[in-house]
Amino acid sequence: MRRQITGFSNPTIKRLKSLREKKHRKREGHFLAEGLRILTEALEEGVTPEVLVLVEDTELHPLAEKLEIATAKADGMVIETSEAIIAKLTGKSNPQSIVGVYKDHPTDLSDLNRDDSNIWIVAQSLRDPGNLGTILRTGDAVGAGGLILIDDCVDPFSVEAVRASMGAIFTQKIVQANWDDFLSWLRADKGQMIGTSLNTEKDYQAVSYEKPTFLLVGNEAQGLPPEYEKECDFLVKIPMMGKADSLNAAVATSVVAYEVLNQSRR
Repeated sequence: MRRQITGFSNPTIKRLKSLREKKHRKREGHFLAEGLRILTEALEEGVTPEVLVLVEDTELHPLAEKLEIATAKADGMVIETSEAIIAKLTGKSNPQSIVGVYKDHPTDLSDLNRDDSNIWIVAQSLRDPGNLGTILRTGDAVGAGGLILIDDCVDPFSVEAVRASMGAIFTQKIVQANWDDFLSWLRADKGQMIGTSLNTEKDYQAVSYEKPTFLLVGNEAQGLPPEYEKECDFLVKIPMMGKADSLNAAVATSVVAYEVLNQSRR
């Protein structure tokens, strides 16, 4: 049964709104996701929202009806509220008409099976949530095993990152680790680490990628630290034919990731 909430000062609304902030997400262990497509992707992965928020007096899409039924069956809360309140929850002036609250799902390095995939994406000190979400989406598209976040990266469960992932937040394993722990784990078993860098002349298509490949991308502004580059088996570069010296971090990740995929397909 739906619960109707109309006031901005309602404690439940205040709690859900607080999940837009990292400190509250960490404390609660939950995050917000918005939009029918993303929530449907989650349901297809067997993940049901603990709270489902719907705009009142709106005819539901059949997929939204399915989400409401699934949430109720899982003993989740279904809330009916105004578009203005949903706008407050998402921080958007033109919000989508459906929002879900989910338990976050970080994974430990020790729980990864590197044989699950031929490619894993590793991002170091990534700062832009849009880039992180897009990299998750790329990982899903190429069949990556997951995304390993090194050092101080933006929160993958932020509203912006979840939105940019277009549902891949629910299909990709997400690990957060420091560099030393990751390097020790990586070198304890098979795995080739390829770094993207401007400090090389090696074309990204000139490398023979081994299985599994760990594709390492650096911070949007600084790239990879020199000491991190030294640990890579190869550094690769995407040729630039115009005046720009590099691509956006998420775009560069996609280009190289698809080369790894294409080699494994061949």
